[in-house]
Amino acid sequence: MRVVVVGAGPAGMAAARTAADAGAEVVMVDSEPDAGGQYLRGRVKFSHAGVTHLKNTEVWMVEGNTLHLRGPQQLRFDSLVIATGAYDRPLPFPGWDGPGVITAGAAQALAKQGVTLAERVIIAGTGPFLLPVATALQDLGATLVGVYEASSPARWLREGKAIAANRHKIGELASYRKVLPRLETRTAVIAKHGDRVTVAKLDSRWRPVSHRTERADLVCIGYGFLPRTDLLPNASRTNDFYDVDEHQRTSVEHVYAAGEVTGIGGADLAEAEGVIAGAAAAGQKPPQKAVEAVRKGRLFAQALARAHAVQPGWQTWLDPDTTVCRCEKVSLEDLADATSMRELKLTCRVAMGRCQGRICGRNASELTGVPFDGQRRVIAVPIPLGELATLPEEMS
Repeated sequence: MRVVVVGAGPAGMAAARTAADAGAEVVMVDSEPDAGGQYLRGRVKFSHAGVTHLKNTEVWMVEGNTLHLRGPQQLRFDSLVIATGAYDRPLPFPGWDGPGVITAGAAQALAKQGVTLAERVIIAGTGPFLLPVATALQDLGATLVGVYEASSPARWLREGKAIAANRHKIGELASYRKVLPRLETRTAVIAKHGDRVTVAKLDSRWRPVSHRTERADLVCIGYGFLPRTDLLPNASRTNDFYDVDEHQRTSVEHVYAAGEVTGIGGADLAEAEGVIAGAAAAGQKPPQKAVEAVRKGRLFAQALARAHAVQPGWQTWLDPDTTVCRCEKVSLEDLADATSMRELKLTCRVAMGRCQGRICGRNASELTGVPFDGQRRVIAVPIPLGELATLPEEMS
């Protein structure tokens, strides 16, 4: 039995190890040169008996029981585990497309390589991910002008059940104590021009109620994450995330999902889901310890989604000429009336560039009221037309 795992982060590695230990032939495919994903980037060397690790390999389509890989190559499977993780969601504001603005995830990836791009840095967005990014940059010598959290910590007061089930996460705050004095809540960056950054205090809907000017060379923004669900365009999902059962099965036969594609809950939840998915994909009963870890972890993930939900007031930060789609240079005033994402793309070219809407799609949807299509595309990543031409005629 061959189990193929796509993604080599905490969820993918756990799925691969578990399936191999259950006796399956396992192939783990990842687009990066090393295993670990964003969370363990550069800090792990993966090796496990029975697992073949295909590095620097992109998957661009799932067709029946076959993966289509860049190259071109094909890889058949009996069971498939999707563990492709998620990517940062930035929110646009005047100047966000200019120099000195990057995503929080990009800043963390550079920091793990010992690189910081500026001396005076602002971290802005929502969610606990801001704290490790700020800590990493400060440890490299950057001056933290501020860490600006758009939501209010009071939202967590309603999440007693999730907190009680995940007490260990409270202890993680201690590792970020050096940056906590720079943390301001109900605060966001709403404009940047050169090194002048407009910082606003927000109401509960994220509408600015006052503002001030700070000076910073670099602004790192992150308003949560969007899952990489491109490979299964027809799978059932809720709020963009794959729907899975207690064995991590998706609505697509013989396909399982684990990690941030099912919900954002941290590396420990992703790993536990990977264990369950790997066991189930290999035809084994998932271990009870992992089942219990997933139960607790999902309580935290659900609380996190509620406490740090993006509020509609961010749309008031934009001017008519603010860029929404950087690839195609589409501004707010360029967005056309439409009834679907497809119609919106065709009328103003938003989401038609190289990123294929990964950065701008969700934001354009909210700005226009058009339903977001959840990254439902036939081809998951941009590929040369020559690779399509190599497909058998009946598939092309």
